[in-house]
Order: sequence, then structure tokens, then C-alpha cells
Amino acid sequence: MNSFLGKTPFSRLLLPVIIGIILWHKFPQFNLSMLIPAIIGLVIMLLSFFIVKKKQYSLRWVFGVGLSIFLISLTNFQYNKQEINSTLETDTPIGEYYIGTIIDIPELKPRSVACNIRLSGPNNKKVILYLEQTSESIQLQPGDEIVFYSKLEVFKNFGNPDDFDYPNFMKIRGYSGTGFVTSSDWQNTGNLSNTLNCVSQRIRAKALIFYKSFDLTTDEYAFISALTLGYKNDLTENLQEAFRVSGTAHVLAVSGLHVGIIYIVISMLFSFLGNRGKPYFLRQCLIIIVLWGYVFVAGLSASVIRAAIMLSINCIGNIYNRKGFTLNTLFAAVFLILIYSPFTLFDISFQMSFGAVFSILFFQPKLQKLYSPSNKIIKYLWSLSTVSLSAQLGIFPLILYYFGTFPTYFFITNILVVPLVAIIIYTVSPLIILSLPIFINSVFFEFIRTTLQWIVKTLIEITLYIVYFAEALPFSQIEDLNISILQTILLAGFIFIFTNWLFTKKPRSLIFSLTFMWVFLLVKTYNYTQLKQPELVVFNSKNKSEILLFHKNKRHFIEIPDNGLLPHHEKSIYRLSDCSILYNSTDESISLDILILSDYKNFNLEKILAIFNPSIIVIDSSLPSVLSKSVTNQCKLLGIVTHDVTKDGAFSIEI
Repeated sequence: MNSFLGKTPFSRLLLPVIIGIILWHKFPQFNLSMLIPAIIGLVIMLLSFFIVKKKQYSLRWVFGVGLSIFLISLTNFQYNKQEINSTLETDTPIGEYYIGTIIDIPELKPRSVACNIRLSGPNNKKVILYLEQTSESIQLQPGDEIVFYSKLEVFKNFGNPDDFDYPNFMKIRGYSGTGFVTSSDWQNTGNLSNTLNCVSQRIRAKALIFYKSFDLTTDEYAFISALTLGYKNDLTENLQEAFRVSGTAHVLAVSGLHVGIIYIVISMLFSFLGNRGKPYFLRQCLIIIVLWGYVFVAGLSASVIRAAIMLSINCIGNIYNRKGFTLNTLFAAVFLILIYSPFTLFDISFQMSFGAVFSILFFQPKLQKLYSPSNKIIKYLWSLSTVSLSAQLGIFPLILYYFGTFPTYFFITNILVVPLVAIIIYTVSPLIILSLPIFINSVFFEFIRTTLQWIVKTLIEITLYIVYFAEALPFSQIEDLNISILQTILLAGFIFIFTNWLFTKKPRSLIFSLTFMWVFLLVKTYNYTQLKQPELVVFNSKNKSEILLFHKNKRHFIEIPDNGLLPHHEKSIYRLSDCSILYNSTDESISLDILILSDYKNFNLEKILAIFNPSIIVIDSSLPSVLSKSVTNQCKLLGIVTHDVTKDGAFSIEI
């Protein structure tokens, strides 16, 4: 049985873990104690060792069944643990006192300081606090312990049809709630936490301060912070959009590409130890130690940890003269991450990262064989092209599912941007070393440091110019390509199986791939027949009125009068934005299907009902909460239906 376990690829171990995560995610009512199944799994595994020799081969599946049951039980335990930690027990009607530790670099907002806090308590829940901006709150750092008074609330969406699922996003990150704290309701206790994560974030904060000495623009500073440290809080929406449209957004997330470049740099630094014997063993050990040191500085994100695990396994494989960078290595990294943190499976960045690496390992060797250039430069460009194409082939279905767009010029931009990114990282590495205290007072090293800073700044400027230029090109991205989860699976199946047929020419692969595509087109056709009609939507937009046409998951501007009837073929819809019409008199009130109240802060319901007789009153998000509550309560007494978009979400009606 030990030989069976040793030969079992991690893909087989990973399968029951993924099945378990999806099972508990889709059917939370079954999240009961898994102690009995876990014991059953262990017993089955134990019994497999007592099978007589003659039947060990035919009954080798027994151990696998027991192991699968045990892994599913273990996954459920971890899933339940994360579920509890990311859920508030109740939304308390009043505030409470809490003690918590800042676990990340505080983010400066226009009027507050956002702090990620881990509460002290049995479950150590994580929350996001918005502290009123003061000189004291600005000076907070990771590891600071504070005592505060706040009313913690669960994360909520605005209720708009195109809302990003923010509560689920925060749940995946492990955060359970949020709250606002005034300057008088918190105090620094003076205690400083020295946990691994807090120390990591403090070092990361010092690295960010170091980058500010480079005399960079806002975009340049945000770019290098994201590129080398995975710190994205300073990235503007315009910059992120430019990278996404150009097909180079992956360089902003510290993952396999960046860790791989760091791995090459570290390997070169220790190349003097040679390629054999004890010095080579020491070289691989030092690479692992320094590599995990970089992971520590980069904030211990899941994507960086995954890449570091893979490269660490690769180093161990090098020691034993075995190939370490394989699909099984990838599955091993994913297995360890999901066992520890099951919610990571639903993280978009994790899925993209895993999909890209899987695709590179699957497609790139096949594409590399199509052409073997002798020139080193051409060979490098060809290798870079095959890597870029391989990664995009794998994540293409995911991009369509999550974003509904695809970058047209990704092939060209990646050939240009990825080498620049590598050179930037190569240049930053010695720059950090030369900034150590022992080199500061030397004129010679100061000259080298200034030169390297100029090189880094120039390369960043070139990179951003390429990205913005690509974004501005005509047809830079294909839009309106949204697909369902079923279509995503079918499209991914077609891409991988059809590629397999191209290189193996097995008829079965061709039949399966064409079947996948046929079903994909069938589902696509069916979805078109079920497409919703355009809707007139009163959106829940913070402190403003927004009434737009919504169709195909997009907002479309239409002319809406401040006071007057809105276009609709059946319903009578009137928007009221001031009280000018209420000074008129009428013998009989005007019957309306829908009356929308917006913008004005002193509406009098009695005067409104003297003019109008609405079936439904819609209160949009521009009205003060006190007025909204007052109108709602009065309408309830009069038997009039109300819809407050700030409480009930966006109001929509088909055109």
C-alpha cells in the first residue's frame, strides 16, 4: 500500500478535495460533523493493509476509497472552520467593544483609514474597519493592537443587476464584517504583534517607502509596488483597465511569473556552488530559503505561496536528479493550499493562476516542438511566444466567464511587456542590496544605485507607454462574450481535447472535442432565446439618482426628464424631482403605475398624493435616509406599496 500511495499522482488526491469543497459549498445543510466518515475512511485504509497478498492487487482500490473518504472529511472540517471565521453571528443593533490587531498595511481613503483587523477571541475573525482620518490613525502600522467601539455589519451589495458579488469576495478572503469607528471610539493599546504575517507586512511597508525614493509618478509607483510586492491598493482604475485591455493584467499579480524570475536571480547568485555534490545540495537549500524570504516580503499571498511550493519541489527534484516542474508538482501545490484554505478554490486570481500554469505545462511542450530555431534571440522570442499563447489558451474560457471580454493584441503586448518586466525585477534586486547600510556612504555605490534607479524608472515608463498605447488601439478587445459556467467547462474541454487530437491524431479525441463544441453552441443558442428584454432600472447609487436602461449586462444612457413621464409602452411611470408641480391643484388625482421620487429633500407625501395616485412609490438613493424612512412608514399606513432602492436594491421594469 505504501508503494500505491507513492505512485499515486497528486491529481487523484486533489480530486476528492475539490469534490468535497464544491459539495459543502453547494449543499451547506450537509455541513454536519464529519467525525464518523473520517473514522470510517481511516478504518478502511487500515484494513487495506491486512488484505492477503493474492488479492492485494485486485483490491488496491480499497485504500484509495478510504483515503478519498478521509480527505473529503478533512476538507469539510477546514471548510466549516473558514465558514465560521468569515461569518458574523448577528448584526448587533448597537455597537460593542472589541480588541483587534492590524494585519495588513492600512490604506488611506479620502476621509478614513481602512484597516484589516483580526479580532481577539475564540474564532479570531477578520473585519475591515474604517477609522476616522486623524494624525493618529494615519500612523498605524501592521501589528498594532487597538481597542475600539463599533457596530459591525455584514458586507452587503447595492442590489443592482450588475453588482460585483462583494460579500462573497470578502468571504473568500476570510473577512466577516465591516464597521466605521470615529476618532474618539478607538485607542492604540501600545502592544505590537510579532506574528509571521505582521512582521511580513511591516517589511513590505518599508519596501514601499523605499520605492517612493525613486521619484516616480503615481502610476509608476503603483505599478512597481504591484509588480514586485503584490501591493495593489495604489493602482488606479484607469491603470488596471489598461493592463486588462492590453492582455497584460497578469503582470500586476505577483504569481508564478514573478516568483520564477526571482528564482532565476537567486539561482544565478548561488551558481558559484556548482551543479553536483554537496555544494549543489547547499545551493538548492539556499535557493529555497531565499525564495521563501521573498514570499515573506511579498505578503504571503496564495498565488506566491503556490509558486514557491512548486519551485521548492523543483529544487528538491534537482537534488535527486529528477524533473520537479511537472503537472504533478502543480497538483501537489494546489492540494496543500486547498487543504489548508478551501475557500481559495473560488478565488478568481487562484483560478487564473492555476489555469495559466496548467496550460503552460500542457500546451507549451507541444507548441515548442513545432519549430526549433537555431538563433538564440529567435529561440527566446519563440519560447516566450509559446508560453504566452499557452497561458492564454487555458484561461480564455475563464476570462469570458468572468469578464465577457478578450484582449485582441495580447500576443504582441506580452512579447514586449514580459521581457521588460523581467529586466525591471532583475534591476530592482541589486538595487535593494545596494541600499543596505554598508553601501550607503560609498560614492561609487551611490553612482551605481542612481544609475539603476534611472534604468528602473525608464523601463517602467516604456512598459506603461506600451500598455496605454495598446489599450488605445482600435478593436483592442472583443466585448459582449459572456458565457455560463456550463459553457466555460465545455469550451475548456474542447480546447484541451482538440489540441490533444492535433498532436496525437486519435479519432476519439476529435469526436469528444467536436461533441463538446456542439453542446457549447447548443447551450449558447438556447441562452440567446432566453435573453431578457431591456429593462428600465432605478439603480442604487450612493447619494445620487441614476435611472438607466439595462440590457445584456450593460448600462445604457437614455434621456430621462427631471419631472415628467418616462418612456414605457404599457406602464405610466412619472419621475418627480422637485415640488414645483405640487403647487398645482386638480379635481381628481392622476393615476400612475409607478411614481419615482428623487433629488428633492423635502417631499411632503400629503401634497404628492393630492396630485398623484400611484400604485407603487419608488424612493431612489438620492433622498436622505430620514425622508425615505418617513415616506415608507406613511405609505405603509395608507396601504401604498413602496420600494426604497437603498434598502430593497435596484428597481427594474421591462421596457
